[in-house]
Order: sequence, then C-alpha cells, then structure tokens
Amino acid sequence: MKINEHTILEGPRVLLVPYNEEHVPRYHEWMKSPELQQLTASEPLSLQQEYDMQKSWREDDDKCTFIILDKQRWADPGVEEEQCMVGDVNIFLTDPLDPSLAELEVMIAEPSYRGRGIGKEVTRMMMGYGVTKLGVGRFQAKIGLDNQVSISMFKKLRFQEVSVCNVFKEVTLELTVDESVRTKLLDEAANVTERDYRETRSSRHQLVLH
Repeated sequence: MKINEHTILEGPRVLLVPYNEEHVPRYHEWMKSPELQQLTASEPLSLQQEYDMQKSWREDDDKCTFIILDKQRWADPGVEEEQCMVGDVNIFLTDPLDPSLAELEVMIAEPSYRGRGIGKEVTRMMMGYGVTKLGVGRFQAKIGLDNQVSISMFKKLRFQEVSVCNVFKEVTLELTVDESVRTKLLDEAANVTERDYRETRSSRHQLVLH
C-alpha cells in the first residue's frame, strides 16, 4: 500500500517506518527462525522471494506495512537504520466486500525487546493509523493457540475472542471501533507524531527524544 510510503510515525519508544528494500536482508534473517515461522504461520523464503514480497506489500492496495525501529538507537546517525529494526506491524484489508474490516498483525522479532510493552505500543499506534487513515471499523487478529502472550495482549486491548479453529490451531479475536474505542484511539494518537520519512531520515539526529 502506497499510502504510507513517505510516512514515519513517532511514538514514545518506537518509530514506524515504511518497509523498504534496505530492510529486507535483516527481515530475511529474522524469518529463518523456526520460532518466528511458527508464531507468524510463515514458510521460509529465499532472499529473492523476500524482496518480491516487500515489493508486493508496497504495491498491493490491501496491505499496509510498517517496520518497527528502536527510536533511541535510530536517533544516533552513526547507527544504520537496519540495525535499529525491532519487528514489523501490518494491516491487511481481507474482505473486498467490507473495506472497513482489517486484520492486524504485529511481530516483535528481536527477543530482547519482548515483554517490555513494545507490542502494545505499536499495536495502539497502528490501530490509530488504521482508523484515521484507512477507515477501519473493525479489527481482527488471528493468533496461534500456543501464542498466549499475544492473545493476552490483544485481550488487554479489549479484543474479544470470536472463534477457535482447531485445524489451523489459531484463535480469532475482534474489536469493533465504536465511539468509545474511537475516542480512546484518538486520545492515544495525540502521543504519536506523523512526519515525512524522506525529510526525517536526513536529519534524524535532531529527533527529539521524549
């Protein structure tokens, strides 16, 4: 999806940036992990397939993807952006007949960043973006039954369990964006700054750390 190709979202601890070609090698290394393959229900890809996937995520109208960066590390111009990568977050518009339905996925790929509330911060940021920029009215998350950490996180964000598929060993959780949810997301969005990715990259050492 091209809507976010020049967008950077700045939260308290993380930055969300477009998924670019330069991110692919690190992403490819992550996805060699059997643990991440299992958690994301993914098959291992070749590096070329990963580049093709990155291009499709950028071009396809039903996918919106951001790479998660460690904000503090990124503010140091001596650190390559690829070395600041923490994970990724995606919105998939899965139903052509209902463009307001969005499947949400978040992956904290770097183990040292797990259990620190990063996933919750990123998910809230992405939900705010989905509501304000993409017109999302209902969020859905499909999570492996053995991924209790993610299930617990989404339930804390008021997602409700709607079904369990024993064949695929996953649970589906949903959250309808009613007025109270929308108000809360907009309130939280006040802590998120949207910048131009092209301009910010050239002067990232000037980024104000909260």
